[in-house]
Amino acid sequence: MRYDAVLFDLDGTLTDSAPGICGSVRHTIGRMGYPPIDGERLSRFVGPPLHDSFREYTGMDEAQSVKAVAIYREHYTESGLLDASVFPGIPNLLRRLKAEGAYLAIATAKPAPFAYRVLEHFGLLRFFDTVVGASFDRRDASKADILRDALPARYSRAAMLGDRRYDMEAAKETGIDAIGAGWGYGSDAEFLAAGTDAVAETVQDAARLLLSDTTEEPRGFFITIEGLDGSGKTTQMNAVAEYIKRRGYEVLTTREPGGTPISEEIRSLVLDPDRTMCAETEALLFAASRAQHVRGSIRPALARGAVVLCDRFVDASIAYQGAGRELGMDKVAAINAFAIGGTMPDLTLLFVVDAQTALLRRSAATALDRIERTGEAFYQRVYDAFVQIADTGGNRVKCIDARRSIDAVTADACAQVDALLASR
Repeated sequence: MRYDAVLFDLDGTLTDSAPGICGSVRHTIGRMGYPPIDGERLSRFVGPPLHDSFREYTGMDEAQSVKAVAIYREHYTESGLLDASVFPGIPNLLRRLKAEGAYLAIATAKPAPFAYRVLEHFGLLRFFDTVVGASFDRRDASKADILRDALPARYSRAAMLGDRRYDMEAAKETGIDAIGAGWGYGSDAEFLAAGTDAVAETVQDAARLLLSDTTEEPRGFFITIEGLDGSGKTTQMNAVAEYIKRRGYEVLTTREPGGTPISEEIRSLVLDPDRTMCAETEALLFAASRAQHVRGSIRPALARGAVVLCDRFVDASIAYQGAGRELGMDKVAAINAFAIGGTMPDLTLLFVVDAQTALLRRSAATALDRIERTGEAFYQRVYDAFVQIADTGGNRVKCIDARRSIDAVTADACAQVDALLASR
């Protein structure tokens, strides 16, 4: 391990918080009657202490800057704090550092209660041994003081990863290495002028600087989306994908049958409403498509630490071909055991709606494919099979009532995803 203690800035290093911060600055300046600012001058507010920024970039005096910060914090607390996203790759960097046993701390000029809320909201708080920020009445505290408070009592070698010169200068003053986060709001020139030891242009560069050469990329997460056609699963998959991306994970959204060129060709064949085929052929084609999908797309994505979101997987074949086509659920499961070679989801979100409602929803949307034209009795058998899968699937399968509003269903699905992401 290159470092046994790593301190992180928050805004501009872990989170892209510019939308919320800049929106609150605009609100504050407007409330105080100052001319609006935009562009590069506005972006300078992200990172440095607010009192300094209001004085330097708007010409406010000390009393006016105190008033501006109060207005800003009121608006930011209500509207801007969570208007952010985690930079891509950050969660896996933190996972790798913790796997090596590193001490991790947040050292931010943001008030500590704000930092805690942001970290908890984005599922990052669990990675950190301590969180140190400015207090609401501690506007004269230096960033170096914050770093000293954040460091552990004992360490062999420590580094500060931040995106502004204040972070770099504080690290040098504290006697630890300073690493510039080139993906944030600072610049290489700013870093070098502040005496930075190294600049990581990407999160992957930061991993190479902070970690030993033997640390492996952590395995990603495999999530499948299941339910009757018409349960709203595709809408929910898109919402869940966006939710995960905002948490800093690479997301591969894929589908079955499909997901690779060969699998997509099989999809066009098996769903073609103008073709007829026996149930056995249908089941084997789905399994063949899945075998290629697992090896050509799903496994490589998991190996690089991505979250794979798949619209249907092996449970769908067991329900649709095993029960719907009456081939036998155990028989279809056996066919697919060979196809997937042990690659099973970490989590299956099963969106539950009754067969009649699902069929009405689906037939009112677009033209039905070959399988969807089979009728209500077929749908009922598939529904019953999904109930059985949920009962026997253990902790992997999470049922979500899909009869409610889209937002309520999304909230439940995202809560299940959060629990999975926090498990490793």
